[in-house]
Amino acid sequence: MDAISGYWAAVATIRVGLVADPAAPTEIARRMTDLRPLDGRDSWLVTVVSEPFTTGSEDVDRAKARLQERARRQDWDVVIGLTELPLHDDEGRHLLVDTDPAQRTAVLSLPALGGLRMRTRTRRAVRSLVSGMADPNTTDEHRVALPRVRGRWRLLMGMVLANRPWLLVPGLKSALVAALATGAVATVNSTVWLLAGSLSWWRLVIASVASIALVAAWLMIDGELWDRPDDDSPQARERSRLYNTSTLLTLLAGGLICYVALYVVNLAWAFFVLDPHVMGKYVNVPIGHTDLLVLAWFVASAATVGGGLGSSLESDEAIRAAAYSKREQDRRNRLEQERDDA
Repeated sequence: MDAISGYWAAVATIRVGLVADPAAPTEIARRMTDLRPLDGRDSWLVTVVSEPFTTGSEDVDRAKARLQERARRQDWDVVIGLTELPLHDDEGRHLLVDTDPAQRTAVLSLPALGGLRMRTRTRRAVRSLVSGMADPNTTDEHRVALPRVRGRWRLLMGMVLANRPWLLVPGLKSALVAALATGAVATVNSTVWLLAGSLSWWRLVIASVASIALVAAWLMIDGELWDRPDDDSPQARERSRLYNTSTLLTLLAGGLICYVALYVVNLAWAFFVLDPHVMGKYVNVPIGHTDLLVLAWFVASAATVGGGLGSSLESDEAIRAAAYSKREQDRRNRLEQERDDA
């Protein structure tokens, strides 16, 4: 038996370090302290550390070097980094995982898992990585690359879900209040009734799409969320495209959630204050309760534009969290602060 095999055979408990980027990766990692091998041959002692080890973008080798340094300081046998940033190799392919079995080190990109059932998928992936690297016969580096086209869409979906677009709603409080006020006034306006009734369904659809798109564009501009490449390299340009696409999709999803909320509130308000029979007499057009659905639809579009674009954004972390570039900047600031404190 060689030295490495003898060492691992003598170890009763394998010390596993999980180094996770702040926020969502840390939350997922902290739920895996009870992780155990399926075969039950070894005992794992899992330690979780929250640290922005991926600062410096998707440089996998640099991230692994930081993890190896942390493992030496903590006396870990195996170390795995969990990041919410996309990783890529020298050929520009996006990576799911990159391992260095000789150093018992791996980096796992969480958005590359697709964004759905993240805790289950991450737990399965981490267990597989630890089991593989704990095997003394495993010495070759291993990289799992995503398919060029399908993998990119999977990665984007994972990035958008990692942004948690539903958390944008609290960050848009002032815009939502202004939109609700606009909708409440528009609902009792006879001109709005006539306009809503005159529009065909496809024009209402266009109005909905346009209003959500305008709000998303306004958030990108007013929040200065657009990412620009650090240099002219293809990797930097691809990273910026990926960041900007995921940010825009997140804002569109958040805007859609706000739009649906506005529609529900406006519809409830319309049913509460309006009598279709009386309203029909006032505008000389027969109106039923189903027409209130169209009215609320039109009012939601108008209120989204009027309220959303007419309000300045609040300083809210939910808005900044929608942009991967902003979170990367926050990681760099945090790492610099930790270095200064040290």
